[in-house]
Amino acid sequence: MANIMEMAADIVAAHASTTPMSKEELVSELNEVYSTLSALEKGTPVDIDKVAEETPVVSRKKAFGKEKIYCMICGKGFKTLSRHLKTAHDMTASDYRKQFDIPRSQSLAAKNYSESRRKMAIDRDLAGNLAKARAARAKS
Repeated sequence: MANIMEMAADIVAAHASTTPMSKEELVSELNEVYSTLSALEKGTPVDIDKVAEETPVVSRKKAFGKEKIYCMICGKGFKTLSRHLKTAHDMTASDYRKQFDIPRSQSLAAKNYSESRRKMAIDRDLAGNLAKARAARAKS
């Protein structure tokens, strides 16, 4: 039987062959899989959800980037985090904020994405259109 490190490397290699991963993500996943396999070999029960909740995969400073925002639970990068949290982790944005002590003033969207949406709204004069619609509704 192969040793635990070889099995962990095979598992991570299989995952990396289908999912693009950075060097840091590969090392992190290898450590995680190795520790889980070691615990299973010793007969120690492993609660993956509890481990994931206790320690963030990505630090708060690295999680909120200009191009992407990284999930502190799994380490994956996105433009916005809300949909990922709901589908992958079955949690709301407020639950996520409480778990990692993130202030409400911190956006769960990448800075460039928020800026591009703001520019698009200005270019399309969405504020002016909203004011016109409200005025028309008030008249009727």
